[in-house]
Amino acid sequence: MAGRHAARRRRRPEGKAVRLLPLAPATALLLLFLAGPVAYCVAIAFTDTQLTGQASASFVGLANFRRAFADDGFRNAVVLTLVFTVLSSLVGQNTLGLALAGLMRRASRPVRTLTGAVVIAAWVLPEIVAGFLLYTFFNRRGTLNAVLEWLHLPTQNWLFSLPILAVSFANVWRGTAFSMLVYSAALAGIPQEITEAAEVDGVSGPRRLWHVTLPMIRRSIATNLMLNTLQTLSVFGLIWAMTRGGPGDRSTTLPVFMYDQAFQKSLIGYGTAVALLLLLVGALFSVVYLRLMREEV
Repeated sequence: MAGRHAARRRRRPEGKAVRLLPLAPATALLLLFLAGPVAYCVAIAFTDTQLTGQASASFVGLANFRRAFADDGFRNAVVLTLVFTVLSSLVGQNTLGLALAGLMRRASRPVRTLTGAVVIAAWVLPEIVAGFLLYTFFNRRGTLNAVLEWLHLPTQNWLFSLPILAVSFANVWRGTAFSMLVYSAALAGIPQEITEAAEVDGVSGPRRLWHVTLPMIRRSIATNLMLNTLQTLSVFGLIWAMTRGGPGDRSTTLPVFMYDQAFQKSLIGYGTAVALLLLLVGALFSVVYLRLMREEV
């Protein structure tokens, strides 16, 4: 009997190794294509590596990070990144996605099909294509001003006067479909008897939304906010196609600032340090959302 127990204990490590064996290829690919580049970027961020005109790079310690915090351009990019994220993700995509999901549950089938097709079509467009489309919409001679002129309303160069609002609207237009799909699935999961009980108790309209619907889908809201925030923090092609961070630096978010420093000014070490700081901002947002989700369990 004791011999059989000993044999089982000897077999258990081997059994675990066999069960983990199918994960080995995926783990190797993650280490090669994710952990490897991240580790290389961390190393570059502590050097004065340049794209051109440099024979060899030297270790500079925290100089690139100190330079970033002392750089007015970096601080401006941090503020604009937060504004862009709050307007287009936390407020725009999240609110509009929830509103569309709620309205589509009450709409007829043809309306749901048409609305879903239009919204999802904007989502599946490549970011650079969506950027050019919205550029033509907000341009001085674009569609928006043409409509305003037809209505005899004042026009302006929106990409010059309100660039951060223009790119925020563009990101809302392109990314709302994801929130709509998440909330459509969440609303479909609310038991019908709970909704009917709220109606019987006289809880309807905004009160039912606030006291019944939102608490029932709070985990979906937290998940959607986290994913949307991380995606919005990394938006580059949309802004680059519309404004290139201008005029001046009035729509220069952290990804645009990082690209400008690394590839326009050839400061690879400094640009990589900015990229790591952007990664840290995303990690902080993720920690906050994950903590909120854990407290709700």
